[in-house]
Amino acid sequence: MSWGGMLTVSLDNTLWIAGTVAEAAVIGLLLYRRAWRTFPVFCVYVAWGLLSDAGLYTIERFSPAGYLTTYAVMVALDSALQFGVLVELSWSVLRPIRGSLPRITLLIIAVLIVSVGAAVWPLSGIHGLADLPPQWRVLVHVQQTASILRILFFLTLVACSQLLSIGWRDRELQVATGLGFYSLVSLAVEILHSHQGMGQQYRYLNQFVVASYVCSLLYWVFSFATKEAERREFTPQMQGFLLAVAGTARTTRMALTDSTIAKSRNRGG
Repeated sequence: MSWGGMLTVSLDNTLWIAGTVAEAAVIGLLLYRRAWRTFPVFCVYVAWGLLSDAGLYTIERFSPAGYLTTYAVMVALDSALQFGVLVELSWSVLRPIRGSLPRITLLIIAVLIVSVGAAVWPLSGIHGLADLPPQWRVLVHVQQTASILRILFFLTLVACSQLLSIGWRDRELQVATGLGFYSLVSLAVEILHSHQGMGQQYRYLNQFVVASYVCSLLYWVFSFATKEAERREFTPQMQGFLLAVAGTARTTRMALTDSTIAKSRNRGG
């Protein structure tokens, strides 16, 4: 094996060890800070990352033939969990007025995020996917869509941070920052991949993505190691706006329900 190949393997092992230790540290801090009560999906996401990384590392070395299939399944589950994290963060941001919101608000948030993802889907097919097999084309397309969605979520949260009365010491923005940074690097690397062939540079770029995820984990370690800032209340203007939106949604839902009941009665008559 060449020196370049030995260096690559050594770096892979180093990144895997660093990622495993950092994920375990994040999980430990989430339990210590009892953050699992507020962010249960995020806790499951990090724990899943620890288990899936260990599983992929083992399969790659002892059963290479099953690596790609296992990787595809894990990526699909990972994307589903990240969607859950975005919904959870959105719901947590509304914590100051959550008691005044209708129960359907959580469903509305999930539908809104899915709608944004659907809008992003046609735009996320980076050039170069046509050369991949159909199943991998869909998989990479899902990854790209999820990355763009996480970046948009992070940018929206930052842009609205003053209105939502959150800052960099609030857990919601800390979690979103880690996801946004990793997603931005991942998307940039996907774009570079689409303009180059397979080779040693391809693997170096993938290692850069893994390194960015390790950096996000270390940021979460630092964030959850510090005490969370006391959550500020929304401004009266923002609180009134959100409650008005919630009231409109509730009125619309009730109108749709009444309309459905009226149609059923007419049909029965």
